[in-house]
Amino acid sequence: MGCPDETELSITIVGDRTIHRLNREYLGKDRPTNVISFSLQEGEFGNVARHALGDVVISADTATQEAEAGGISSYERLIFLLLHGILHLTGYDHERSGEVEAVRMEHKEQEIWKLLQKEGLTALP
Repeated sequence: MGCPDETELSITIVGDRTIHRLNREYLGKDRPTNVISFSLQEGEFGNVARHALGDVVISADTATQEAEAGGISSYERLIFLLLHGILHLTGYDHERSGEVEAVRMEHKEQEIWKLLQKEGLTALP
């Protein structure tokens, strides 16, 4: 995915209230969402810590609701949202870059998801 061999990532699991606040304060969206990624490789200080990829924040509340609606386990949904967040941190985008990039990101998600399933990493032991 284009990351250096030694790359750090922060993962935080929160409730809807916290992710709603983060979404409002940093992204201007006044609602909770399932996952937000904050890159440490972009912007004015993007070169300060080359080993720090960024932060992925996942709402356990929204993930659980989505899992129930999709008939999958909460664990499986959390793993998928983590994958989605990491893809955002590595340059994939489905919101601002148009349809071609959205399809590119979806294909990469599917490719990696299949690998995770093959290795048995998408289900609790």
